[in-house]
Amino acid sequence: MSKAGDASSGVHRGAPSAYDDPGTPEEITRRRFMANATLAIGGVIGLSLAIPIVGSLIPDANSKGIWSPLDAKEYAQLDSATSTPIKLDFLLKGKDNYLPEQDSPEYVWGIKVNPATFEAKRPNLFQKGSPAGVPYDVITMNFVIMSPICPHLGCRFNWNASANKFLCPCHGSQFNFDGTHEAGPAPRGLDPLPLRDQNGKAEVMWIHYRSTTPDRIVISYLA
Repeated sequence: MSKAGDASSGVHRGAPSAYDDPGTPEEITRRRFMANATLAIGGVIGLSLAIPIVGSLIPDANSKGIWSPLDAKEYAQLDSATSTPIKLDFLLKGKDNYLPEQDSPEYVWGIKVNPATFEAKRPNLFQKGSPAGVPYDVITMNFVIMSPICPHLGCRFNWNASANKFLCPCHGSQFNFDGTHEAGPAPRGLDPLPLRDQNGKAEVMWIHYRSTTPDRIVISYLA
């Protein structure tokens, strides 16, 4: 056959054709198996690498809390907070095993109390070992530090000077100066947080308690 005839036939010698034999069914099955196995192995490796990182982002109720220093000037104002709470801003220290330590801005509410009067109004807080109590000192140096998270659904409440109460804007829960629950759907009073004096500096430990329950159940030590 002539070269012209070869050209006119549309078949180019040595070049791949759409009609090349893909192989026997056994060969096709083998190639597909190897390709799927490669994808599966890659997926397992990727998942094994991702699980520790994702796990580190999940709040851990068993992890140890971290103490964060309060601003000295704001903390000094607590001595006069006998009828009006003081909002204390600070940098919440947080870290885990996979991400670098990062400080995030947070705040708490602080009041100065008469220990006997406060305990009489909120006796359940002092029942260590009970579901509604806390395992640390509620009052430190006559001060009580309270979480800014509403125990109803986790919103942030504020102090309303005209009403002389803490008011939650989300669902109407109300709390007195000492954190006792007065009105609204919140299942308990405000949550106290640990406070300590460390070498002359005040430090607070952030604890996130579960909402919607009268019990104080720790969710995490991170915001």
